[in-house]
Amino acid sequence: MKQKNKEMIVSMVELTLGAIIAAFAIEEFLVPNKLFDGGVTGISMIIAHFLPVPLGILIFLINIPFVIVAYRKLGMSYVTRIIYAIALFSIFTGVFEHMENATYEILLAVTYGGVLLGIGVGLVLRGGGCLDGTEVIAVLLNRNMSISTGQVILIFNVFIFAVAGLVFNMDRGMYSLLMYFISSKVIDVVEIGFESTKSVMIITDEGRELAKKINRELGRTVTFMRGEGLISNNEKDILYVVVTRAEIHELKTLLKDFHGSTFTTISEVSEIVGSHIKRIG
Repeated sequence: MKQKNKEMIVSMVELTLGAIIAAFAIEEFLVPNKLFDGGVTGISMIIAHFLPVPLGILIFLINIPFVIVAYRKLGMSYVTRIIYAIALFSIFTGVFEHMENATYEILLAVTYGGVLLGIGVGLVLRGGGCLDGTEVIAVLLNRNMSISTGQVILIFNVFIFAVAGLVFNMDRGMYSLLMYFISSKVIDVVEIGFESTKSVMIITDEGRELAKKINRELGRTVTFMRGEGLISNNEKDILYVVVTRAEIHELKTLLKDFHGSTFTTISEVSEIVGSHIKRIG
């Protein structure tokens, strides 16, 4: 019980700090220099230039449909963290809006804005939440189609940067794309990057039951192997599964709640060749 309370506190601290740092990056570096983030935040920033509506309110309102989808598909536990992070992010964009801007030097804004945004988003992801509803859709598409989370997010964001370039000027679109690249690389350090996947190997005595649970709750197929302990000489089940960055927190929670004993290793996957079968529906 104490361990769960500690993990919940750590998760809330990560969500809180991440949302505040990301809001600071948006309002102090990106907005005053007409730089745009991707996803819902980027859409909100473009709209905010034409409508007299605070950016924080737009971010919150546009994210609502995505949150509803997340609730129906991913459950209340995950959605609670999303709502908390997005609400805090929206509130603090309003708070930082009235502060003096950090810089009007475009390269400083691109660099420091990208780094701070990456740190903020990375912390939120580590806490098991997200600041952008498009990532929820990307995760759901990834579970049911042969397209990666990173591909969905990249395609969506390139479209937003193209629109920003056409509406304002191409320089701003290209600077925004550069800022996005920097923030993505910082997320690589803080969490796991958009394009990265993880291979997970789990050793347990109740592999078939755990494999079914992973397939049922994450939609991931599991490779099932048999092994033997050197000391105990007991047969063990070895499960191998590949998951995306957005599913790491959910998988860890699933393993912690599993009644059987498990020993788990998580490794980087640099490339996947062939089809990764996922549950349909």
